Amino acid sequence: MAPLKITVIGTGYLGATHAAAMAELGFEVLGLDVVPEKIEMLAAGRVPMYEPGLEELLAQHVAGLPASTGRLRFTRSWEEVGEFGDVHFVCVNTPQKHGEYACDMSYVDSAMESLAPHLTRPALVVGKSTVPVGSAERLAAKLAALAPAGADVELAWNPEFLREGFAVQDTLHPDRIVIGVRGERGEKLLREVYATPMAEGTPLVVTDFPTAELVKTAANSFLATKISFINAMAEVCEAAGGDVVKLAEAIGYDERIGAKFLRAGIGFGGGCLPKDIRAFMARAGELGADQALTFLREVDSINMRRRGHMVELAREAVGGSFLGKRVAVLGATFKPDSDDVRDSPALNVAGQIHLQGGQVTVYDPKGMDNARRVFPTLGYADSALAAARGAEVVLHLTEWREFRELDPAELGSVVTDRLILDGRNALDPLRWRGAGWTYRAMGRPQA
Repeated sequence: MAPLKITVIGTGYLGATHAAAMAELGFEVLGLDVVPEKIEMLAAGRVPMYEPGLEELLAQHVAGLPASTGRLRFTRSWEEVGEFGDVHFVCVNTPQKHGEYACDMSYVDSAMESLAPHLTRPALVVGKSTVPVGSAERLAAKLAALAPAGADVELAWNPEFLREGFAVQDTLHPDRIVIGVRGERGEKLLREVYATPMAEGTPLVVTDFPTAELVKTAANSFLATKISFINAMAEVCEAAGGDVVKLAEAIGYDERIGAKFLRAGIGFGGGCLPKDIRAFMARAGELGADQALTFLREVDSINMRRRGHMVELAREAVGGSFLGKRVAVLGATFKPDSDDVRDSPALNVAGQIHLQGGQVTVYDPKGMDNARRVFPTLGYADSALAAARGAEVVLHLTEWREFRELDPAELGSVVTDRLILDGRNALDPLRWRGAGWTYRAMGRPQA
């Protein structure tokens, strides 16, 4: 039996990673995108985003590059994709609709409609995008109606669980694989695709369409709830004089709770958690189950409130007004080891301070270009020292290792006032206070 050939439709963050990982697992892979510039970059072994290890993995497999396996190619041709692939992974974006909580399915629908007419033989189409529950049922019917091969084209749903900064690891060595299928053939093909990680011990959960669609949104909702919970506790600690870091340590020892994602700060952002929990609420409302997810409104509210609270702390720190005050912001991305500034709490805080008259200078190790595109009116520097020069307050808003390793004395030599607000509770208070800094963090005593 001939080895499976795989296509990946949509070569953004998810798709590019998945395509490279499938080639690493030994498959011949063809990636498709409708953006010519993206295809040109990937064909040259470069990626349009920062993700540790991804460019190196591409270089090992993209056809035409020195010493590569040649197993990975890219195209803009739907016809070529249809002729080539046995298994087609759909990895396109599902952003939040403008002015609504609901998910925008236009990219997924367009991908399915463009692919289907070229499916002239038996094939499996696998959705990886995060979609509202009920989408797979509708898309399966659309494929069957539009594909020349008809019922020989099956649909499966295989949600992604990538963490930015760890996407290559999460694809090659996932902590679980979830597949929503209707029949044995789809399950058999996906077992073949994922044979290597399964042989390493990765569990496979086989389920129906609705459950597979719900897994990703349920996981993200739980994670968002845990982050907002500890941030709510930070608010109570500030009111009561408690220390949220010690509180988190104490409850984290309870194995029913666990210590992960219990660091209080300015909250979550990025392209997944915020839009996924909002889309989940919107879909629950459509299904008549909106009361089941009303708690997510408070999760979202707590998260957004943290950004405003950091702005208030900074305003208080500089004497009640930002007018004429120089503010250094360390961090622009929503998390470290990424260049993603989508719904970034750090950039949101910087923007709010700027709009209130502050002279804001931002530095981030990887997110500067993307930040400039979103907030071109902010000031930018090429190092933490340059950003802090002359600042009356320094805000630590993305927990990059580079910032944790800063020398407080060296940074202190360039600022106007040694005052730092740690929006991620990631710096060592004793170290900074020992260097003469006034250190403040959310949910912690001032001294």
